[in-house]
Amino acid sequence: MGLTGTLAIFVGSIFVVSTPTAALAAVTKQFSYACTGSLLSSTTTQTVSVGLSAPDSVTAGTTFDLTVKIPELTLATAPTAATTLQVNATMTPTPGSIQDPGAKTGANVTTSTTVPAKDVVYKVSVPTGTTGKVSVKPGQLVLSLLSPSTATTTCTTQSTEVLDVTIGTGGGGGTDDVVEYDCDVASGGGDADYPADVDIKVTMTPPTSATANADASITWTGVVQSTGQSLKAPTGFPTTSPKMFVTVKASGAGVPTTATGEATLGTVTIGQPITLPTSVTVKIKPTTTGTVTLTAGDLAFGTSASSPSIKCLAPTTGLKTFTFQVGSSTGTPTTSSTPTNTTSTPKPTKTSTATVTVTPSSSTKKSKTPKAGADTGGGGEAGPDGRMFILTGTALVGAAAVGGLVMRRRNATRG
Repeated sequence: MGLTGTLAIFVGSIFVVSTPTAALAAVTKQFSYACTGSLLSSTTTQTVSVGLSAPDSVTAGTTFDLTVKIPELTLATAPTAATTLQVNATMTPTPGSIQDPGAKTGANVTTSTTVPAKDVVYKVSVPTGTTGKVSVKPGQLVLSLLSPSTATTTCTTQSTEVLDVTIGTGGGGGTDDVVEYDCDVASGGGDADYPADVDIKVTMTPPTSATANADASITWTGVVQSTGQSLKAPTGFPTTSPKMFVTVKASGAGVPTTATGEATLGTVTIGQPITLPTSVTVKIKPTTTGTVTLTAGDLAFGTSASSPSIKCLAPTTGLKTFTFQVGSSTGTPTTSSTPTNTTSTPKPTKTSTATVTVTPSSSTKKSKTPKAGADTGGGGEAGPDGRMFILTGTALVGAAAVGGLVMRRRNATRG
């Protein structure tokens, strides 16, 4: 849409045009701004029609993207060097708040008076418990160049119209999130297409089941949106086996703070938009049970994640979160008990009696004459002298017995 100038329209004049709900389940309203300042014209008031776009429904307690659609503009004077348009839009959501207020980088500007159309995105936070709708009222809009920064234009609207976003389960409550990446080449300059603000709709599919101390696979998919600038292959970008490196930020259940996955890009042509892979698998390893929370992280393009040709930085706030649960790596054993029968029939007890006869063992004691002892005739084994006395004594006893019998016999005969 071109920029038109007219003296008939004064500061504060406005008109509001409503448009039907666009594709991608978004609602858009056009607001007319009256702009004055040296950037667009130093003598006349310019009329600029700016669109505000948001999802047709959002979920309470989440954030959603509020897109400010800046049309094609015509500068009063062409810049002497390439630069970028800076857009600072003030908006008031009720209820809610703008999470990232301030200036946003708009379209790239060459040494021409024509500024291409370019959208900028703000994050709106919806309070928990909100019902009905969120109404966004546009305020002041300031346009300027990054360099030189002296030329500015201030645009105002006195419209009482607002952009209404319904509280429901759509839009902000989905499984995707449009992330505005701040992309630049590794050299930090020298390419007309960079730096660039690239809008990518990010979807992360967590695992349906995960256990502690085991890798969990997350599927990342991204689609470059037409609302931002193109992600083009700069001069010097590798065309042989280039890769895309996706970083995911994580917390909870003992996971590392970041995890990175990679996928090979298709055919790349210098100066043309880069086609993103269909999906990228990112693996992360929880070490305890609990809930893992994921958000979109930075992107890198080239042959190495540590030294890429293009680096795209994700915002640090206002990102959609994705979660999954981590269970124990070992199941809890189930213990079952079998009922015990307490009724029993007594069984007869048999008693066996055994008679044991104990025979004492004979003594094995022996008395021996001490070695080299005196031959006294005492002890168990008498010496030679002892045997002589024993034999003599035996003979005397025998003789006495015989003599006694003889004498008795004689006495009996006499009587």
